[in-house]
Amino acid sequence: MEYLRNLQTSITALSGVGPSAKEAYAELGIATYSNLLLLSPRTWEDRSQIQPLSHLSDGQMANTLVQVLSHSYFGLKTGKKRTLKILVRDVSGLGEGRLSLLCFGRNFLEKTIKIGRIYYLYGAVTSHRGELQCSQFELYPATEDGDWPKQFGKILPIYPLRGSLSQRLIRANMQAILAGVDRFADELTPSMNERLNLMSTDQAIRTYHFPKSIEELQHARRTLAFSELFYLQLVARRHKGLAQRLAPKGPSIPTKLELKCIERLPFSLTTDQLASLKEIRQDLDSELPMNRLLQGDVGSGKTLVAWISALHVLSQGGQAAFMAPTELLARQHAESGFALLSELGIRLAFLTGSVKNKERKLLLEAIRQGEVDIVIGTHALFSAEVVFKNLRYVIIDEQHRFGVEQRLALLGKAQVPDLLLMTATPIPRTLSLTVFGNLNVSTLKTMPVGRKPVITHLVNEQSRKRMYQAVGVEFKRGHQAYFVYPRIDDSGESELRDVQTMFEFLKTEYPSVPSALMHSKLDEETKVSILKQYQAGTLAYLVSTSVVEVGIDIPNATCMVIEHADRFGLSALHQLRGRVGRSTLQSYCFLVFGDALTEEAKQRLKVMKESNDGFSIAEQDLMIRGPGEIAGTKQSGYLKLAYASLSDDLPLIELARDEADRILSEDPGLLKAEHEPIRTTLAIAPPFDEEHGEG
Repeated sequence: MEYLRNLQTSITALSGVGPSAKEAYAELGIATYSNLLLLSPRTWEDRSQIQPLSHLSDGQMANTLVQVLSHSYFGLKTGKKRTLKILVRDVSGLGEGRLSLLCFGRNFLEKTIKIGRIYYLYGAVTSHRGELQCSQFELYPATEDGDWPKQFGKILPIYPLRGSLSQRLIRANMQAILAGVDRFADELTPSMNERLNLMSTDQAIRTYHFPKSIEELQHARRTLAFSELFYLQLVARRHKGLAQRLAPKGPSIPTKLELKCIERLPFSLTTDQLASLKEIRQDLDSELPMNRLLQGDVGSGKTLVAWISALHVLSQGGQAAFMAPTELLARQHAESGFALLSELGIRLAFLTGSVKNKERKLLLEAIRQGEVDIVIGTHALFSAEVVFKNLRYVIIDEQHRFGVEQRLALLGKAQVPDLLLMTATPIPRTLSLTVFGNLNVSTLKTMPVGRKPVITHLVNEQSRKRMYQAVGVEFKRGHQAYFVYPRIDDSGESELRDVQTMFEFLKTEYPSVPSALMHSKLDEETKVSILKQYQAGTLAYLVSTSVVEVGIDIPNATCMVIEHADRFGLSALHQLRGRVGRSTLQSYCFLVFGDALTEEAKQRLKVMKESNDGFSIAEQDLMIRGPGEIAGTKQSGYLKLAYASLSDDLPLIELARDEADRILSEDPGLLKAEHEPIRTTLAIAPPFDEEHGEG
């Protein structure tokens, strides 16, 4: 028996895999037999049933027998630009109909596709001026004995392609690997398979790639997806169980420095902030290094929790590093940290790529000597020249914007650092337990006292003038605004409004109101200067791209105008809206959209209109868009799932979690005989390692 993830033979041993195919496979992350078996088809083509022409509507797939009636040409009368058109009729006996095959770049088919002959046809059909047409098709001659060609009468997997790879080669390679394995070892126990109505691992992997029916395919996918999710949950729950057993038995006590900081605040911490600080302290005092995600809606006070929690480590002689994704955001954090902590005697330093020469050299030496308690910066913090004397605590803001390698580079600067990841993109509970399975999660939902929900208006072209008037009223009240656009400049390439053009337009709309233009192409010094003027109230509004999405905290800003809002994702819209409503002032968000809206865009705008709750919006985003960007998995590669879908398989995630909990509660060491398949799979070929990467 072989294990699904333990076939380490190089794919170059397969027929047809030479240097170019090897390179193309490498682009898909495939180097071994196991890698290839874990390549999930993008979709499957059902060629198992005849689909006659008369039964098809626009966009459906024809799968039938046809007879060639004629050849003709359209386009130029002579020369290479004329195109062959082959007229065929359905002769399957299950329906009638005619179809024109448009042979763009394939005029040679005139010689090979014979008039009067019968062929098997597969292709996508469109309707044009009452005529059924098909430009992407496959034709195979029908044989006298009526046997189906290899590509027909079955369900074919369609794999992602790179370079020189073809569907035919991948299918042949996949079949060769499967034929060479007598049987794949089961990853789940017999009782689980029976109780949960799952296939054996062997049957599931063979059926998944080459199913005999759609029903079998669905059964196989459910089996493989459950197995994958089960091991993900099992690894996470075991890790958490160990952390809980090693956690301190008694309560963790705040240090004098923490209490002094909290006492100096001009307001009270929210219930959620106090609970999160308690959870973080417990982790910091545990024998295991902390691995915690602090998630909270925009404006819920995550950064304040991070600063206070850092004092717990500093009181014990450690250093802390606070990393943000942009220099602008890092600078904001440095300023807020200095305002909060400097009078407590905490030594802070700001380090980014723009700190140069002698100043940089002195700063690096101070960090090395332990003369700096907290270093705030961007990715410059994990460069090789930065050496800490005693780095104990790493805080990463907007963690989904950093890859795993970047996090590890910073963590590598300490022996056993405690890690706090922060995100202002709330993550649905089920998703957080899956994607961040070995992380403990602290959540801030309670907003500071006095905050009012932002009133959101949907604005079409007919309402634009009223919107400008409403923003003008806010300017008269002494309040400030943001105008956000998706492009920096247009260059006449599209109908989208851009910041350059609209900056000039808004000057005419508000002639006596001071403003500034802000976007990613400006140098950092200019952006900082503009932001300081805006903070000081010298500027009434900013015209910007989504560069203002995170980290800018202007309590006096009460209006957020987002143009072409239908082009932004829910997460980005919610983050942008979170730039206003950061005080007791009533704030407003205007989502401006055009006439041609997709159904998905309509859903997003409706969600924004109806809810200010970031967690509810995140749930909706998961359902509308899928989990990739919400969880940061596309950017970071943190979690690679071959078979399961985090958006479509939420019930399966819950089931896998329940099974993992049940087994670990009965048999924490997996020592029972019935759990031998799980124990052996974890030892020989685990789907996931302790860090939740693909095994």
